[in-house]
Amino acid sequence: MMSPDPLIRFEGVSKTFPGGSTAVERLDLDVLPHELLALVGPSGCGKSTTLRMVNRLVEPTSGRVLLEGEDVADGDPVALRRRIGYVIQDVGLFPHRTVSQNVATVPGLLGWDRARTRRRVGELLEVVGLDPAVYGRRYPRELSGGERQRVGVARALVADPPVLLMDEPFGAVDPEGRRRLQVEFRRIQQDLGTTVMLVTHDIDEAVRLGDRVAVFSRGGVVEQLDDPVRLLTRPANATVEQFIGAGRSVSLLGLGRVTTADLEPVSVLAVGERAGEPGGRTSVELGSSYDEAFAALAAGRTDHITVTDDGRPVGRLDASGLLSGLRRLADSTAPTEPALAQAAVVTPARDG
Repeated sequence: MMSPDPLIRFEGVSKTFPGGSTAVERLDLDVLPHELLALVGPSGCGKSTTLRMVNRLVEPTSGRVLLEGEDVADGDPVALRRRIGYVIQDVGLFPHRTVSQNVATVPGLLGWDRARTRRRVGELLEVVGLDPAVYGRRYPRELSGGERQRVGVARALVADPPVLLMDEPFGAVDPEGRRRLQVEFRRIQQDLGTTVMLVTHDIDEAVRLGDRVAVFSRGGVVEQLDDPVRLLTRPANATVEQFIGAGRSVSLLGLGRVTTADLEPVSVLAVGERAGEPGGRTSVELGSSYDEAFAALAAGRTDHITVTDDGRPVGRLDASGLLSGLRRLADSTAPTEPALAQAAVVTPARDG
């Protein structure tokens, strides 16, 4: 099966700023329809510059950026930006406008009628988990950081753009709220099928959210472009390995899911091990993430936990079963078709 045509394509794109500093050099990169592509790397590596060349907040020095097969440089930049959602770390809500008015910004610019705008604003606030009747008339100053970020996402998605650009979108939110927002946003993105480019410096965020992850080094060089599991288990070179760091095994825990292959059979469960019974052992549901299972194992008083399916015990998981599951996950990282196809269009910009 052939990989789909890219929704966004960078063809030999370079950006040199006044004074001679080169942020991106000869970048070739495809973003596929409906995927979330995370751009990750150290500060100054060109990832934000790359993102902003899609909506022409930064103009390339050379090369082309194509959106749905058309050069973004050929049209009106203002019209282009109205077609592309954009979310940044500090959200950028208008402080003097209510939540509903903020979300309605782009529909107003596009000339939507009031009924259509009101209906769509209500829909998007519900999608991001904010009751329109409660939050619609509030002002940004009355919201928490996480709530403001949700409003920013709703505003970016309200006109159903083909692409959503996100630049460190959750960076200003506390760690607990950030994790909740990540989970909620991933659900929204998968439900809507929006194509997303996400810039982050946090490798854990990149592998948790991304369908694929592009690791940048200085000069906009793509050191590796891969699915999260393969990135963590098969770093392409020392640069990627160093950036990922020694904690990549912990990051891998968040990607695996508990399956029946990880379990000892239910027949070995002792009487009284039913989940929820007094004295029963800690349990997790089948399909829970490995990091949830690990946390349950660590919190328990025994060497295993019960795994349930709709509340019914189906087996038990111990440390060796969890380790075996991680090994299977690591062994399942043969290159996928999109990854193989991408290898032909990603060329590290190195001289010599």
